[in-house]
Amino acid sequence: MRGRLFALFLLLALFVASSLAVSKPRVITFGKVLTVKLFIGPTEDKTMDMKVRALYVDGNLKEFTTGETHDVTDRLFVVRKAYRLNDNLPEDTKTPHWRWQRGGWLLVDRPTAHITPLKLPDFDPFYSSVSWYRDYAAYCGISDDGDKLYAVVAEIGRKKAVLRKELGAASQGDVPDSDCDAPEWERSPSKVTFLPKKFPKASFTVFGHATDIATDNDDE
Repeated sequence: MRGRLFALFLLLALFVASSLAVSKPRVITFGKVLTVKLFIGPTEDKTMDMKVRALYVDGNLKEFTTGETHDVTDRLFVVRKAYRLNDNLPEDTKTPHWRWQRGGWLLVDRPTAHITPLKLPDFDPFYSSVSWYRDYAAYCGISDDGDKLYAVVAEIGRKKAVLRKELGAASQGDVPDSDCDAPEWERSPSKVTFLPKKFPKASFTVFGHATDIATDNDDE
């Protein structure tokens, strides 16, 4: 009888311990802002300042990020990734020569601290400037061959873009975001305006998973 009671007590203790372990919240923090050099231009002979922050989970470094976060829900947020790339040639010394780069976007789940890279269609890490609204990302995308500029609206969780409209030829200048300024969002109804620097601005309304060209202003 005592053996059964001891076994029952042991199972109960293990259950309580496992429940506490599962419910233990993860702690997500950002480090202090650091200013680093981003190499730009076709030959990367120019630099500009870029601010980066480390992203920690339970005190462990997980990623470097740049720019502000965007809260998608009370549970999820997105932030842009930054990383260091080894620029050494095969004949160079074994000591890495690191260069900072801007990456894609990360989706972070606060309760679980799970980090998921987002695949945004036609997104270019150097030339695309994303503007977020709810779970929508609006930006100017570049075709795979680098020739065409697109107005793109992507939604988290969908592989295909909600909107993909050709704007014209891409110039791809020497500086980031050289083809377009960040798009501007409006609500009720949800509308996004793209601001290409060499073409007329273009506005679209977003209805759930569909888009339409806005016609409330003659010049749009």
